[in-house]
Amino acid sequence: MIRLPKKEVIYVCATLLALAAILLMAAGRSSRQSREEPTPGVNGWITNALSDTADLAGLDKKVRRYMQEWQIRGLSLSVMRNDSLLYAKGYGWADEEKQEKMEPYHLLRIASVSKLITAAGIMRLQEEGKLSLQDTVFGERGILPEYSEVIRDKNYYRITVEDLLRHKAGFKVRGGDPMFSTRSLMRQYGLDTPPDADQLLRIVLKRPLGFLPGTSQAYSNLGFLILSLVIERVSGQSYADFIQEQVLQPAGCRDFHIAGNYPQDRHPHEVHYYVPVNELPVPEFNNSGDTVVRCYGGNNIPALLGAGAWVASTPEVARFVASIDARGTLPDIIGSDSVEEMVEYFDKETYSLGWNDTEPESGWTRSGTFSGTSALVKYFPDGECWVLVTNTSTWKGPGLSRYTAGLFRTLREQYSDKFPARDLFEQPQ
Repeated sequence: MIRLPKKEVIYVCATLLALAAILLMAAGRSSRQSREEPTPGVNGWITNALSDTADLAGLDKKVRRYMQEWQIRGLSLSVMRNDSLLYAKGYGWADEEKQEKMEPYHLLRIASVSKLITAAGIMRLQEEGKLSLQDTVFGERGILPEYSEVIRDKNYYRITVEDLLRHKAGFKVRGGDPMFSTRSLMRQYGLDTPPDADQLLRIVLKRPLGFLPGTSQAYSNLGFLILSLVIERVSGQSYADFIQEQVLQPAGCRDFHIAGNYPQDRHPHEVHYYVPVNELPVPEFNNSGDTVVRCYGGNNIPALLGAGAWVASTPEVARFVASIDARGTLPDIIGSDSVEEMVEYFDKETYSLGWNDTEPESGWTRSGTFSGTSALVKYFPDGECWVLVTNTSTWKGPGLSRYTAGLFRTLREQYSDKFPARDLFEQPQ
């Protein structure tokens, strides 16, 4: 029998205990990983490999050339026709630093495409008889009567739900969009923390309107924040919960989320965001005194709510559009009358409901842009819908959508008849 010195016995025991602890930790990690929920819905099976085909090699080449021209790190593209997903592919990097390639299941901030989701929520509530587009928003008989105590311009009492949807409420940007002016509002009103939605409204509603509601239009993120509060008041739920339960889940969309501000706030499979290479850091939105990359802390993105806070994959954005198009094979979440109301076209000076434009000959358009993101949804009259979202902003800002629309036209002319006849919304066997 071999007897070890006491010091060596202690050393061996300590080593064995450490090894046991490591094995237990590894087992715990393995157990947790095995219990993780799988990625839900179409994002659970969609991959680039499903859309790799020699017939579309030229399309790939043109998309990559577009990315090179605009210095875009990564983008996701999906094409749907008559509610069937024909094509879904990621290009470039989801996260360049980690060398993670973009896949169609990756989530991206969709910016003002979120307004289309909010508008669909309003239409659901109207169909349920819980509100009307002609309801007034402020005043004693309005949906949000509590703000009467701060309103000085009585024209606010004329604002209807439809005015907010059509950007006709009378809000004009003076000194910057209040949704993107957190720091100046904090300084001006002596706030220690960024204003929440209620505080923001109590500040802004003291100001006079820029024009009489319903008589003109001016694009307004604030209007869609107010619509988010209207949804909360009428539904009795938080904005996010109502949209998830009454809009997205019925549409078959399982992987939409409200965005965070910083890299550590990203959701599983959400991309990394990038700004133009020569863009300088900016002050953090919360007046911390720090400087940040604009797409990570320059603005308070989750506070946008229905104006621009959602993240999603392009296949699920297409699936959502399929639920509000009154055509194709997938069931709609709103009736045909509501769809017609959303896409009714008047003239170039009138916004459609949720959509930017629904000119009959060119189709329905919804764009979205802020730092780190550019998104475009284009639903053509023949039932083909193209969705493209980038994880990189460019010096063109909102103007990039015009070039993306041009890319869509070129690709449709050359490759629309080359997409395979199938539906990637259905899991391949």
